[in-house]
Amino acid sequence: MNLSIQLLCAFLLSWSSLANGLYLLRKRATVCNGSSALCDRKYGNTTFLTAHNSFAFSSNPLALARTQAVDIPTQMNIGARTLQGQAHMRALFDGGLVEDYLKKVKTFLDANPYEVFTFIFTNPDRQSIPGVWKPAFDAAGITPLAYVPPSRPMKRNDWPTLRELIDTNKRVIVFLDAGADGSDGGVVDFILPQFQMVWEDPFSPTDANFPCSIQRTSGPLSNDDHMHLINHNLNRNIIPIGDGVLVSDFVNAPKTNSVDSILAHANGCAPLSQGRAPNFVLLDYIDIGQGKKTVDMLNGLSV
Repeated sequence: MNLSIQLLCAFLLSWSSLANGLYLLRKRATVCNGSSALCDRKYGNTTFLTAHNSFAFSSNPLALARTQAVDIPTQMNIGARTLQGQAHMRALFDGGLVEDYLKKVKTFLDANPYEVFTFIFTNPDRQSIPGVWKPAFDAAGITPLAYVPPSRPMKRNDWPTLRELIDTNKRVIVFLDAGADGSDGGVVDFILPQFQMVWEDPFSPTDANFPCSIQRTSGPLSNDDHMHLINHNLNRNIIPIGDGVLVSDFVNAPKTNSVDSILAHANGCAPLSQGRAPNFVLLDYIDIGQGKKTVDMLNGLSV
């Protein structure tokens, strides 16, 4: 081997070592979900701003079915690190709407490699988990980023830290309210049964005081080993006959999404959660009020 080839090989080896070193330096997260203080925080002990029914956005105040006024990329840029969505019809899958939705999140994740992200979906039509749900995640490119727990259900204290999720690039957690336990056509390892690991207080609340009780949960874990979500999205009944018709209360959103209101709700649930802050603060109209600031406070961050 002549000298020039030897020098070239040495250069390539040196560059490869340097590139690997730079990758390792980049790989170890020093800022996680916007704060270095969260890197060593376990996922199960972190609070995330959650956009309720994030699909249903419209800037039209007459759109009574809306729960958000801004689109999905804007919700994430505001600080939502959990998106909740209700997939009511197979057409949402057949028409590619779920896939398009997931691709918007994938674009955000690619541009923000130090963020841990959560999906909480409903499955009211009991669509097949391996046959319908998983292909949507595959097509959007999110499956390789999805965290697969070593066992399920996972206790709250057994979750990795945000840094561990980011460093392994398994930083997307997916919960589904029904069927992920295998009752709807099989199990997918990264699509997790929500209520076995996350309890919720009353949904569709109409009382601005948000009285707390554990309403939706499932075994085999005790509720103390669950994470929990507070439904802090106020509704009003526009047709108070029979079961009535509930719509999201846009008019009172500034008060509902205030620091005082959210903290009062979180504190009301604390006796049911060993004094812990909620893991997920679910809001309508997250662009209004102080949701992100309050979540930072619940995480113990300076604001």
